[in-house]
Amino acid sequence: MTTADVLARLPLRDDLRGRTPYGAPQLDVAVRLNTNENSYDVPPEVVEAVVEAVRRQAGSLNRYPDREFTALREDLAAYLGHDLTPDQVWAGNGSNEVLQHVVQAFGGPGRTALGFTPAYSMHPLICTGAGTAWVDGRRGTALDPFDLTAEHAVEQVRRHAPDVVFLCSPNNPTGTALGLDVVTAVYAASTGMVVVDEAYAEFARPGTPSALTLLPGRERLIVTRTMSKAFALAGARLGYLAADPAVGDALRLVRLPYHLSALTQAAARAALAHTGALLSTVEAVKAARDRIVAGVAALGLAPVPSDANFVLFGGLADAPATWRSLLSRQVLVRDVGLPGHLRVTAGTQAETTAFLDALADSLLD
Repeated sequence: MTTADVLARLPLRDDLRGRTPYGAPQLDVAVRLNTNENSYDVPPEVVEAVVEAVRRQAGSLNRYPDREFTALREDLAAYLGHDLTPDQVWAGNGSNEVLQHVVQAFGGPGRTALGFTPAYSMHPLICTGAGTAWVDGRRGTALDPFDLTAEHAVEQVRRHAPDVVFLCSPNNPTGTALGLDVVTAVYAASTGMVVVDEAYAEFARPGTPSALTLLPGRERLIVTRTMSKAFALAGARLGYLAADPAVGDALRLVRLPYHLSALTQAAARAALAHTGALLSTVEAVKAARDRIVAGVAALGLAPVPSDANFVLFGGLADAPATWRSLLSRQVLVRDVGLPGHLRVTAGTQAETTAFLDALADSLLD
């Protein structure tokens, strides 16, 4: 008898039957460019600071952590700027948990959430887990299949009247950033919560605005961030948001007790004390991203201009076949399910060279 046979007999929720869990392949290959991690290792001075901070906490692990993670919220508010105060900041074990808190508080049975796909594929999964109906909104214009205009977004918001709206800027998997006119128009048209997922904000090109500037006077607006990408701390699992203080009060109603461990808080605070060192690789990643855009275009393919640390590119006759061909050459990228497209993370210069060389060879197969 297989595990699947046993699972079929368990009283699983009907809306979860037949689903597959989220997860990108974790394969032991030379060049891993499929999950938008920062390819640069954590600098030695930051490693030492984190180890020392965790060591200081280890002796008191018999006690629960500060459930309000007060000092961490102070540090995150200082990093974000924009005159934010600690009571406007919330954090969790990765931005996915932060988003889960939002949906648990403002979604739920009988409520709906709207996103504009293709976008971050965890948004609908988080909604399903919280019993929130997902509305698969669309993006695209006659000139750009991945564009999202204020007019198009507002029309869908008014038609579906969602309780939660998800916007991504820069968007995953396209890498495209939103104009603030889209955010303000969606907010004005909605009566629910509007979430702007800015996981890749630090990689945006100069002049790209952040929705953080829109927070004053907008109590239903939430801006989420993460330390997984630009901070190179994907393994630490620390995400956060900025919003009106009342949003934090709402999230306290659904979070698990002491959800951020003392070790997580200590590691994150030590990292934030070394922001300069951790963000020193951002420009190198952006240079690799721009090199990928130029290199992919030179091969006759169609890269999407990116404000993130990855590039979506199209023009492939058979994207799954190209993905397999790259993997056979020890380069792992992401097949995001868009016909003719693949997504590649901007890694080190050596990894970028390996990817471009492997792609050129793959196109000859």
